[in-house]
Amino acid sequence: MIDRATVERIKEASNIVDVVGEFVSLRKSGANYKGLCPFHNEKTPSFFVSPARGTCHCFGCGKGGTPVNFIMEHEQMTYPEALRWLARKYHIEIKEKELTDDERKEQSERESMFIVNEWAGNYFSDLLHNHVDGIAIGLQYFRSRGFRDDTIKKFQLGYDLPDRFALTSTALAKGYREEFLLKTGICYKNDRGELIDRYAGRVIFPWIGVSGKIVGFGGRVLDSRTKGVNQKYVNSPASEIFQKDHELYGIYQAKRAIVKEDLVYMVEGYTDVISMHQSGLENVVANSGTALSMHQVHILHRFTSNITLLYDGDEAGIHAAFRGMDMLLSVGMNVKVLLFADGDDPDSFARKHTAADFKSFIEQNQVDFIQFKVNLLVNNETDPYKRSEGINSIVSSIALIPNQILRDTYILDCAHRIGMKEETLIRTMNNFIRSNKDKSPQDEQQEINQEPPVHPEPVIQRPNPNQQASKVEQMLIQLIIRHGEKLIYEGIEDDDHQLINLSVAQYIDYSLHSDNLSFGNEMYNRILSEAVEHSQEKDFVAETYFIHHDDVEVSKLSNEMIIDRYGLILNEKPSAEMQYKDPEQLAEEEQEHLRNQTIHLMLDFRMVYVEQHLKDLMRQIAEAGQDPEQMKALMVEYKDMQQVRNALAKQRGSHIIG
Repeated sequence: MIDRATVERIKEASNIVDVVGEFVSLRKSGANYKGLCPFHNEKTPSFFVSPARGTCHCFGCGKGGTPVNFIMEHEQMTYPEALRWLARKYHIEIKEKELTDDERKEQSERESMFIVNEWAGNYFSDLLHNHVDGIAIGLQYFRSRGFRDDTIKKFQLGYDLPDRFALTSTALAKGYREEFLLKTGICYKNDRGELIDRYAGRVIFPWIGVSGKIVGFGGRVLDSRTKGVNQKYVNSPASEIFQKDHELYGIYQAKRAIVKEDLVYMVEGYTDVISMHQSGLENVVANSGTALSMHQVHILHRFTSNITLLYDGDEAGIHAAFRGMDMLLSVGMNVKVLLFADGDDPDSFARKHTAADFKSFIEQNQVDFIQFKVNLLVNNETDPYKRSEGINSIVSSIALIPNQILRDTYILDCAHRIGMKEETLIRTMNNFIRSNKDKSPQDEQQEINQEPPVHPEPVIQRPNPNQQASKVEQMLIQLIIRHGEKLIYEGIEDDDHQLINLSVAQYIDYSLHSDNLSFGNEMYNRILSEAVEHSQEKDFVAETYFIHHDDVEVSKLSNEMIIDRYGLILNEKPSAEMQYKDPEQLAEEEQEHLRNQTIHLMLDFRMVYVEQHLKDLMRQIAEAGQDPEQMKALMVEYKDMQQVRNALAKQRGSHIIG
């Protein structure tokens, strides 16, 4: 792990204009810089970089942040990976925390395996481009598949000699240990104890992980053995750094395009990925010969919520689509399917069409998962039993969707498409939800709420008061992040008659505790707590502290909070009237404005809480029925709460008659 001092050095050295400038063409705009956003397609620049704040922000898609946030988003890296990227850029030596012996051994072994894989990748690539057999056999094969030389290099494709001992002798001669040649699976031992090259005589497809490191290899035989053999392809065995169902082929080359397009295409094989990528559709990955796993689903969901499955139209492709879509739906992804017919697949189709044509073909022929199942299981089925099985399959897929509103929408859509009553489908779906062994308490509550009543009646909901106050909460937390350290009261008496000063954060904290209230969002409570804790420090500036916070989520939220729809990242010039005011008078006016803003927001927060409490009391009164004592107590409380509401209304400058 990177030690604290090194992290701070990296953050201090990182210049936001310098970092963003590596990926975006920037031009000066007043005190800031602007350019076309790297996270979405646009024609008019809406991506601004503020050197003063050390942040960037797109007013179109909302993405941006500190240099670390930017690299994490743009390069799809983890927090430590982004820090290491910046450390390399600014030539800062990474100092690790002291590790235990076991941790050091494990880390050393993993690093050694990555080093061996990197060497092997270079070895295979060198043979492909510089060895006579590599050029005549390997390179000729890739070119026969239509791959350009730049594409071959981009995917680090290679070739391995037929001699099963050539790689091993070369590796050992260069000092690479037999232990790691075996652990990575590049080699194995035969019955005589000889070290054998696993990929001899094959063209090589390296598996490159999200971070850019080679985690494994796939090798394909090239001669007549490919006909009818069970192992046309051989992949790296499972190891400490490679689990095939944890990886996606092409993810490293595709990750930026996936984020930019907010869409990923899922295909079946290596050549599908490479051909589509070469044709111009770069947001494509493959699970390559293994059933889609939840590990792969979660990787994809990091980059986008939209996926189109592009599979062969044979039985295997249909089965893969059926299995994959349910897993994708279960994490909330938007799934569409396109099956290729007439002997085509993504590889062959990409070689015959331009990117624009291919994209147009997908848009015109892809269908959502409901239509996909309706077409295959319902439309042409005359057997009532099989038709009902098909409908059950559709509803079971809808039942996996975690979002209740989305489930309701799909159920309504499904009812229209197949001509069935919505109530019947809802009951069926609820049965599937109940039978799900891993269902959450939240799902249980949702299925109860979804039961269609025989006699529909209005339902009085009980939302959390803190949830109702979310809008005001956001405005308060924005105030804390921007101005949390600024004093709004000076020299006032506390309960012990001591003179104290109160900052924005301290006033909000005091007001909430006085009424025994808190924010509904736990991150907001944490930010408030830290702002109060650091308010006593002489050089504390809330905005700087939270923007560059060690917790990436806090930093990301803070960067969003300092930007609003009116473009506050742009430094506005002071008006002529303000320029000629006495600095002391100006400071007093700013303090008064900030104080009034803070007080008003706190009154709004209390009012939302009180209004919700009144609604809650009304519900309880309606439910009290024939209990006169309970009814009386509730009416008294309701009247008291009305008085509190009216008092708050007067303080806010309005009057409510209850």
